[in-house]
Amino acid sequence: MKNNCLLECCVDSAASAAEAAAGGADRLELCSGLVIGGITPSVSLLEQIKNRSSIPVYPLIRPRFGDFLYTEDEFEQMCADIRRLREAGADGFVIGALNADGTLNTDGLSRLMEACGSLPVTLHRAFDMCRSASEALETSQKLGISTILTSGQKNTCMEGLTLLKELHEQSLSMGGSVRIMAGSGVNAGVIRTLRRETDIAVFHMSGKKVIGSGMRYRNPDVSMGAASLDEYAIWQTDAEEIRKAKLALSDPSVPG
Repeated sequence: MKNNCLLECCVDSAASAAEAAAGGADRLELCSGLVIGGITPSVSLLEQIKNRSSIPVYPLIRPRFGDFLYTEDEFEQMCADIRRLREAGADGFVIGALNADGTLNTDGLSRLMEACGSLPVTLHRAFDMCRSASEALETSQKLGISTILTSGQKNTCMEGLTLLKELHEQSLSMGGSVRIMAGSGVNAGVIRTLRRETDIAVFHMSGKKVIGSGMRYRNPDVSMGAASLDEYAIWQTDAEEIRKAKLALSDPSVPG
């Protein structure tokens, strides 16, 4: 593995965590409900994964699906979740909060970071919803955030390649204390392309495959959630996709 390269895998189950570990992931972002973009995982899921693997685990702190404009009750909930997950062995955290005008909520983020203590913090893709990416990067450095997960404010990191390159260069000009981690649509091929085009060395992916439910009886008249979601399709990380991505990070034909 090249120096400073890191592959983070986003998982929402013990099975996916095991697949990510088997594929060689360097770190896990742990959430629940990946199909809706991820929300805060349970303490028991973190403990289960920590008992089975030595890979660092960063829980996502997100109280609900939707935007990142949070109420006082939601901030209290997030701080309480952080404290419980810290006690359960979290190695770092993934957080984010915005003001209504599209800027980072510095007061709210400071509260969350205080709850995180000395553990490293990643700013999640709330960053991609910010009004000014450059300003948000500067604010993140002042807050003490160590990593920003971003797709370059586009739906996929390949679409956001130009901004990703600018952010990476801006980060380096600021001393490199905030690392830019490319996410959304990441696979082995994308890693090779972005390594050549941007020299970014930190990547985030789910490497998911869809597994059919084992349910034989399925009541066609009842839905447990949004009708647009297939309740009999299970998302799970594929170790082989993670393995391919890890190999791409160490490919001698790309810079780094």
